[in-house]
Amino acid sequence: MDFVRKLVPVFLFVSCVLLVTINDNGVEASHRIYSRLQSVPAGEVKQLHRTAYHFQPPQHWINDPNAPMFFNGLYHLFYQYNPKGSVWGNIVWAHSISKDLINWEALPHAIFPSKPFDVNGTWSGSATILPGNRPVILYTGLDNDKRQIQNYAVPANISDPYLREWLKPDDNPLVLPSSDMNASQFRDPTTAWSHGGHWRMLVGGKRKHRGMAWLYRSSDFKHWVKAKHALHSAPQTGMWECPDFFPVSLHGKNAVDTSKVGEDVKHVFKVSLDETRYDYYTVGKYDPEVDIYLPDNTSVDGRAGLRFDYGNFYASKTFFDPSKNRRILWGWANESDTAEDDTAKGWAGVQAIPREVWLSPDGKQVLQWPVAELETLRGQKVDLKSIQNMTPGKLVEVKGITAAQADVDVTFSLASLEKAEEFDPNWEKLDAESVCAIKRSHVQGVVGPFGLATLASQNLEEFTPVFFRVFKTKDNKHKVLMCSDAKGSTLRPFDIKQYRPSFAGYVDIDLAAEKKISLRSLIDHSVVESFAAGGKTCILSRVYPTLAVNDAAHLFVFNNGTEPVSVQTLSAWSMSPPKLMNQNLNF
Repeated sequence: MDFVRKLVPVFLFVSCVLLVTINDNGVEASHRIYSRLQSVPAGEVKQLHRTAYHFQPPQHWINDPNAPMFFNGLYHLFYQYNPKGSVWGNIVWAHSISKDLINWEALPHAIFPSKPFDVNGTWSGSATILPGNRPVILYTGLDNDKRQIQNYAVPANISDPYLREWLKPDDNPLVLPSSDMNASQFRDPTTAWSHGGHWRMLVGGKRKHRGMAWLYRSSDFKHWVKAKHALHSAPQTGMWECPDFFPVSLHGKNAVDTSKVGEDVKHVFKVSLDETRYDYYTVGKYDPEVDIYLPDNTSVDGRAGLRFDYGNFYASKTFFDPSKNRRILWGWANESDTAEDDTAKGWAGVQAIPREVWLSPDGKQVLQWPVAELETLRGQKVDLKSIQNMTPGKLVEVKGITAAQADVDVTFSLASLEKAEEFDPNWEKLDAESVCAIKRSHVQGVVGPFGLATLASQNLEEFTPVFFRVFKTKDNKHKVLMCSDAKGSTLRPFDIKQYRPSFAGYVDIDLAAEKKISLRSLIDHSVVESFAAGGKTCILSRVYPTLAVNDAAHLFVFNNGTEPVSVQTLSAWSMSPPKLMNQNLNF
């Protein structure tokens, strides 16, 4: 098969529709609401691209994973949900529980607009476990004046093992925006941490165009006082949504409690940038005596910074799991809420597979890996024997599994890097996604592109390639680009305004020393979630093929570089759906 000839670019028109208003604090944007999509009967929910093993309710729109927590032997996930339609609007806190992070049962909605302090909205927040094993939720409400204010909720019956019902006490709100703040840009309180007899929490915001992590302290969790200075801020970054702040151990994968401080930990500070709809993080040191966080010199704030995921991944939230001494990361696998053709299917959005997260040995970034419980869904297994010296245009199909619903783990070995193509100095000004858009999988290189062609049709009319390309820089070092390119993922006509980017990130790996690189991809109908080099770089893509669906989907390994590449190992599994995915309990 002439692989190069099949990799023809698909050019698309990408559009984003926002409602824009101008107020005293500048230009603000909000979601457009399509009223005709606010009610889709359950019988009209289209199953074609629905995921099989990613978290998803039976129908309608979801977004942020608000407040994941582990409590009395159960995992709880609260998430933003529209119970009336498949676009953003009518948001409540939906609530599901699990024993294993894989099988989920739906409970009644935990929080919904009902009181003066949240009558116009119940937006994102976090959960904190107080001394005495008492859970409390902090969340943003929109009051009668549509100000964003911070509230709390507690279980109605702490002895209920499922925590079905939550109360919003009348002494809310806990925190109001001060007079010098933008009351429409003040939201998403973090999990609180304790030190020296005081609790701390952060609330995201902005001052002019400066991103702000406003810091509040309390001795009793009821009366909160704004600190004189923010925990952290950065210029030219805009609104900081969904902040997250947590410690990571300097020694191995074992996680630590959110309140842990000391010389044996670093801290991770994450924000979701409203302007880009991506999550960014830094690694640094936190001084609890003065409540200041300083990123290391290897981390930068804003668009040039590190990302948990370089694809469809936003509004992420972590929690400490004491049962297995790990920290778990949840993220929303977002999709455009402006594409009426997508949302008309009766559902929109899924959650990424929960990931364990820990500090890399060099202390420069975090590593991520799907939780081990996911492997319980593995079924039929195929091991591809070592493939030596894959030549340019070489394509090998991985047969014997359900290619639309699979877990694939492959390691590529590289014989030589000496002829790697030069990294164009002009690309230093571009982000990785822009470089990938130039150097897509059909563009022959030297060391790469090589990787997986996922959700592929038989003759490659459509497919989503996940691949690497190795460059040589001016200082004779190697720069590894990872791409997950959705541009050719579907034959749907380009007049449908769908977001199909060439997602990409760089992988911090010394290929000259290691001579190999691994790739794991979780394929789930409309999701391709990939992890490079043991979780150093992660990319989740949302794609909607027309031919490569269900049993008609195929999976290939390919090399389109002039230098031979070998497949050292490849294991692939068909993935079974969980036994439970948000079926309702008998309340």
